[in-house]
Amino acid sequence: MNASASFDALYATYYPKVLKLCLGYTGDYPQAQDLAQETFIKVWENLSRFRGDAQLSTWLYRIAVNTCLYHLRAAKARPTTELTERHAEHLADEPHEPESALGTLYRCISQLPETDRLIIGLVLEDTPYADIAQIIGLSEGNLRVRIHRIKKQLSTLYARYGRV
Repeated sequence: MNASASFDALYATYYPKVLKLCLGYTGDYPQAQDLAQETFIKVWENLSRFRGDAQLSTWLYRIAVNTCLYHLRAAKARPTTELTERHAEHLADEPHEPESALGTLYRCISQLPETDRLIIGLVLEDTPYADIAQIIGLSEGNLRVRIHRIKKQLSTLYARYGRV
């Protein structure tokens, strides 16, 4: 199998998972799509350097996490301007679609600390706890406790949106 075909298979297998992981970091679907694409550009550029010390999925998720973290840090450094009152009034007049439960969940996840977003994103992808522990650098026991705390925190955040 040539490099292009193996990358296509890798992309088809992992793109949905990477997209969900990025969505957990940003809470914004178009931004998550951009970050997922950026992740796979980096994967393509570095695929020949993959040594096999870790599982391919672990390596790929680490690239996705680093891409998201870099983006979030860069976004904090950029100056932002507030909407003028005229713009804010205009936006208030537009009808808004009710947010889906999944959208609310991802918005809640995006409010978690960076490591917790990574953990819950991997849990939602049904990544084995042993793999998550390796990615994060925790023991499986500590990971299980952390996941329990994250779920409680997400329940609290979700309840604030009146959707329990």
